[in-house]
Amino acid sequence: MASLDAVRGDLALLILYLNKAEARDKICRAIQYGSKFISNGEPGPAQNVDKSTSLARKVFRLCKFVNDLHALISPPAKGTPLPLILLGKSKNAMLSTFLFLDQIVWAGRTGIYKNKERAEFLGRIAFYCFLGSNTCTAIIEVRACVSVSSAVLSRVSAPDSCSKPCS
Repeated sequence: MASLDAVRGDLALLILYLNKAEARDKICRAIQYGSKFISNGEPGPAQNVDKSTSLARKVFRLCKFVNDLHALISPPAKGTPLPLILLGKSKNAMLSTFLFLDQIVWAGRTGIYKNKERAEFLGRIAFYCFLGSNTCTAIIEVRACVSVSSAVLSRVSAPDSCSKPCS
């Protein structure tokens, strides 16, 4: 158990370090989407900026899979139902796998990784991991909405203790 706590601590420090790239990624995203808007899908300098910025943003996601790996091995909150714990851990596992495989796909697109066929195959696997992760997230969010709405409805339909209007 102590070694798991040490791993959690090390991963937390690594996450703090990696999160500094978030601001740079947001700037690149603004440049990418701005050039996409300006180019309007037409070939030219703006479309070249869009494509190159899209590849450059992948660099900011290097080792980003560590965040979800940390969430995967972290203990769940007390009182969380087992199905939600399993959905959350599945989401973390699939998102972490997607981010890891996406790095290999990026390396294939840039020419670092030479096996294009394998990179494309890993890209398809990464896509399905991303799809599964988003599906788990959607189920968790729908469950949260149902829980909140049932709590609100129970408050509204609960009989009031006052028989006359309370002021």
